[in-house]
Amino acid sequence: MLTFIKRVKLLVTLNKKIIVLFFIIMLCFSFIISPTIVLSKNNKNIFGKSNKYFENDTKFLPIIKKVMSHPLGKFAKEYYILFAPERSKKTYLINYNKEVVYSWNSYYNPSFSAYLLSNGNLLHTSFLGFHPIFFAMGMAGGFQEIGFNGEVVWDFEYKDNTHLSHHDVEPLPNGNVLMIAWEYKSPTDTKKAGRNPTNIPSTGLWPDHIIEVKKTGPSSGIIVWEWHAWDHLIQDYDSSEDNYGIVKDHPELIDINFGTGGYSDWLHSNSIDYNEGFDQIIISVRNFNEIWVIDHSTTTEEAAGHTGGNSGMGGDILYRWGNPRAYKAGTVDDQKFYAQHAANWIETGCPGEGHILVFNNGVGRPEGLYSSVDEIIPPVDDNGNYYLEQGKAFDPDEPTWEYKSENPQDFYSESRSSAQRLPDGNTLICNAEKGYFFEITSDGDIVWEYTNPYPDPFNNIVFKVTEYNSDYSGIIKLLKPPETPSKPSGPTSGVIGVEYEYSSKASDPNENQIFYRYDWGDGTDSGWIGPYNSGETCFSNHAWNNNGSYNVKVKAKNCYNIESGWSDPLNVIIGNVPPEKPIISGPTNGKIGVEYDYTFKTTDQNNNYLRYLINWGDGNSKTTDYYPSGQEVTLSHTWESIGTFSISAKAQDKNGSIGPVSIYNISISKTRGVFRPSINIFSRFCDEIQYIIKMYFLGMNTIRLM
Repeated sequence: MLTFIKRVKLLVTLNKKIIVLFFIIMLCFSFIISPTIVLSKNNKNIFGKSNKYFENDTKFLPIIKKVMSHPLGKFAKEYYILFAPERSKKTYLINYNKEVVYSWNSYYNPSFSAYLLSNGNLLHTSFLGFHPIFFAMGMAGGFQEIGFNGEVVWDFEYKDNTHLSHHDVEPLPNGNVLMIAWEYKSPTDTKKAGRNPTNIPSTGLWPDHIIEVKKTGPSSGIIVWEWHAWDHLIQDYDSSEDNYGIVKDHPELIDINFGTGGYSDWLHSNSIDYNEGFDQIIISVRNFNEIWVIDHSTTTEEAAGHTGGNSGMGGDILYRWGNPRAYKAGTVDDQKFYAQHAANWIETGCPGEGHILVFNNGVGRPEGLYSSVDEIIPPVDDNGNYYLEQGKAFDPDEPTWEYKSENPQDFYSESRSSAQRLPDGNTLICNAEKGYFFEITSDGDIVWEYTNPYPDPFNNIVFKVTEYNSDYSGIIKLLKPPETPSKPSGPTSGVIGVEYEYSSKASDPNENQIFYRYDWGDGTDSGWIGPYNSGETCFSNHAWNNNGSYNVKVKAKNCYNIESGWSDPLNVIIGNVPPEKPIISGPTNGKIGVEYDYTFKTTDQNNNYLRYLINWGDGNSKTTDYYPSGQEVTLSHTWESIGTFSISAKAQDKNGSIGPVSIYNISISKTRGVFRPSINIFSRFCDEIQYIIKMYFLGMNTIRLM
C-alpha cells in the first residue's frame, strides 16, 4: 500500500513537470515559427495561406516618405538647345552652361527652322534666294539634311514658278518631311473661287498647301501626300461663283473673303507640327490669327475632299482657335491670337501633354503691344474627335495658362518666336527679334536665359529654339564620345624623381579631334593635352616623388567636350614597395597537443623573394626561408594550453621592407576541437524530457496493475 501511495505522488509530480515542459516547448516553437509566418515571401505564411490581417489593414504597414529632388531638373539630366540664327549659315547646339557643343555649316541661311533628327543629323530649311513671284517673309525653297562633319545627305528643293516652300518643316517618324508652301492662283482663278474682286491683288493669291516628301536620292524626293487650303473654301459673296454657301454653317471650311485685303500672301502659315497619336497636323495661320488642325490619315484624294480619314471629314478643318470671326462665330472682342507663331502640341511626358502651346506675338492687341505664351486645352476625345456646339465657337473660352511679363510691354516680339513645354514643367521661350532665349517656371519665374551672340549682337534674330533631352536618340548619336583610350604603354617600374614616357590613343566615331588627360595615380594629372587627330598617339611624361604602386590611366574628349570613359590602368611600381598583407588559411578551433597546418601567401609588387615573420600567439615564433613572390608556404604548429591565440604574420622582402600584418585567431580547448554549448544544452533538455515521459508511463502502468 505504501508503495502505491509513493507511485501516485510520483505520478502527480510528473504531471506537473509535463505540463510545465509542454508550455515551454510551445513557447519556444512559437518564437521559431511566428517570424516565418509574418515575414514570409509574397505575404504568405509557411502553410501557403495569405496573411489577410496585413493584406487588408494597411495601417500597420510602415510609412515610406519620399524626398525627391527637382524632377528632371537641370542638375539631374543634361539638356541641349538647338537654334539657327537667321542671318548666319551656321546652326548651333548649346548646353545649359551656354557652351557650344556642336555646330553645322550650311550652304544657305535658314528660312527659318532647323531640327535635330533622331539619327543625329540636322534638318535645316534653305533660303534659296529671292523668287520672282513669291516675294514675302519666310521664303525658303527647300531643305537640307546635314550629317556629321557637314556632309549634306539630302538636298531637296521645292521651288518653281507656281510653288515655293516657306517658313517651317516637320520631320515625321517614318523619315518623311512635311513642308508648308505657297501655290500661285491667278486673279482669274481667285475671282472664280468667289473672292471679292476689290481684294484681289494683281499678283494673284498664294494660298498655302502642305506636302509630305519621301527621300528617293541625295537630291531628290517624291511627294507622297498633300493637302491644299484651296480645296476647302467657302464664300457668301457671290452665288454665281464657286464655293458659295453660308460661312457660319461651315466652320470646317475657309472663308476666301476673310483676311487682310490686297496681300497675295493671304494665309501666311508660319509653323507646322505633327501629332503621331492622332495622325493630325496643326498649322499656325498668322493672317487669320488662328491655328488649324487637319487630318493626316487621309489619302491625297481624300485630303482634297470632305470625307475619309480617321475623322471622316477628309481635308476639312477639324479644329480651329484664336479668332472665331474667321468663321463668323464671334466678334472682334472674341479674338485671342494676334499674329501668333509656333503652334505645337505639348509632348507626351510633359505637364500639359496633349494641350496646345502657342507664342502669341500680340501684333494689334487692343490692350497694347505685348507678347504672351498661351496654353489651351482643345475639346478632343481619345480618338482625336473635336467637339463643337452648332453655331458656337470652338472651346475653350480662354487659355488655361498664360505667360506675360510683369510689365507686359517688356516682353514683345513682333514676328517669329517660339515656346516649348519641357519635361519638368518649365517652358522655354524664344523672343526672336532680340535673339533672347529664356526658361520660366509655371509661375513665370525666369530660371535660365541666353542671348544669341551669332553672327553678331546686332544681327542675332532667331526664328525658334528647340530643346532636346540627353536621352533623345539624336543627341546620343550626335554627341558620341571618343572611344575609350588604349591602356597606357610605358615602363612598369622606376625610381623616384625620374621622368618616364607613357602613350595611349583613341579614335573618334565622327573623326573629331581629340584631347587626352592622364591620371598618374598620385593625385595629379596631365591636364588636357591636344588636340590630336582621331587615332593619333598621344605621349606624356611623368615623374613620381614617392615610392609606391601607382595606377596610370587615361581618358579622352572630343572638341565638343564630350568625354570618354577611363582606360584600363597600367600599374607602375616606383622604388621598393613593401609586400602585400599575407593571406592565412587553416583551422579556427583545435585541442591541446594536436598539430595543425597553416598556409601563408602574399605577393611583392617588385617581384622580390619573400620570407614570413610569424608569431603563433603562445610565445613561439617562426621566420621562414625566402620564397618566390606568390608562392604558398605551409607551416605546422601545436598549442599546449587552452585559450584563444592570435596568429600574426608579416612578409619581408630581400631588401628588408616589411609589409602589413595579418591576424588569424584559433580557439584551443582541453578535450574537444569543437565546442557547441547550445547543442549540449539542447541534448540535456531532450534527455530530461525522455526520462520524464518514461517515468510517466511507468506510473500509469502501476496504477492499472493496482
